[in-house]
Amino acid sequence: MATKIRLQRHGRKGAAFYAIVIADARAPRDGKFIEKIGTYNPNTNPATVDLKFDRALTWVKNGAQPTDTVRNILSREGVYMMKHLLGGVAKGAFGEAEAEAKFEAWKNSKQKGLDNVKNQDLEAKKAVAKARLEAEKKVNEEKAKALAEKKAAEAAAKAAEEAAKAAEAAAAAAAAEAEAPAEAPAAENAAE
Repeated sequence: MATKIRLQRHGRKGAAFYAIVIADARAPRDGKFIEKIGTYNPNTNPATVDLKFDRALTWVKNGAQPTDTVRNILSREGVYMMKHLLGGVAKGAFGEAEAEAKFEAWKNSKQKGLDNVKNQDLEAKKAVAKARLEAEKKVNEEKAKALAEKKAAEAAAKAAEEAAKAAEAAAAAAAAEAEAPAEAPAAENAAE
């Protein structure tokens, strides 16, 4: 029986996630499988992989053929690196403890790279949010400035209108005052 390590699709349209399964090559994609060894979610950044490492290593050592995508996933998770190191141990190139140390060093460097990617993504999001906030503050300042200019223009127009009314009232009062003294002597002359 030819066994394959492949992805089994789950999830809704446009938001798929996959189970990593061991299946007979003749079985349908989402059909019968022998063993589920993990999950793969490409919707996150970076993609999330939950893998039973020992079972995956066992199946790869026993000759199960992975599909291209699963081979990339297993390679990123270190299954092929561990297989390579165990081959070196079997040949006597180095001991099992040294192989474990090399694998841990590789895994740590890989994790640092993933952490750097996550941090860069987070910093980029923060920078975009900060730029958006600065742009919004600038727009708000411009709106506030335009509103202040409009209010100042309205206040100046109102002050000019009140000054014109006051000038009119003063002119009317001066005219009335000028008429009143002129009438008063005329009234005195008429009384005499």
